[in-house]
Amino acid sequence: MSKISWKPGNMIYPLPAVMVTCRDRGEDNVLTIAWTGTICTNPPMTYISVRPERHSYDMIKNSKEFVINLTTKALAKATDFCGVRSGRDMDKFKELGLEKEEAQAVDAPVLAASPVNIECRVEEIIPLGSHHMFVAKVVNIMADDEYMEENGRFALEKTNPLVYSHGGYFETGKQLGTFGYSVRKKKKRKKQHGGKRK
Repeated sequence: MSKISWKPGNMIYPLPAVMVTCRDRGEDNVLTIAWTGTICTNPPMTYISVRPERHSYDMIKNSKEFVINLTTKALAKATDFCGVRSGRDMDKFKELGLEKEEAQAVDAPVLAASPVNIECRVEEIIPLGSHHMFVAKVVNIMADDEYMEENGRFALEKTNPLVYSHGGYFETGKQLGTFGYSVRKKKKRKKQHGGKRK
């Protein structure tokens, strides 16, 4: 297998395409973010990286709060729209008919159609270059109980999660395994001992 060398760039794909909602001085906005992810498990921390010229940048910088709304196949068009249109020019909630609800732990709206809303409070803002990273603590999660299983597991895969890769939006595929499956010992089948026929 031969390989070619490219200039340094972002090649870590796919990524979750999320819709971030925020509020500042009574104004609500929603923008699409792909530069996001997990930083720490305990305490639960995440990040979003935003260009300073984005309308939501100053809103989040001022309020120090935002909500990460996970997206689905049904939200694909809205996800793209909120990444290419600015809240300076329109109310994207009204334009797209997106229903808002109130977050429980932060002063920001959440998207009713999103299966998971991750409420965040900014801990630090790190200027990195084209993007500034908002390092945040997760202070509350709202999850659609439609996807809760009897054993308490949240079946996110049933929501048709949306991911972003090299300029495209994709549905997630079939499950290939679970965490640790490569080293998990197979259960031995119990031998069945039958009696002798008379």
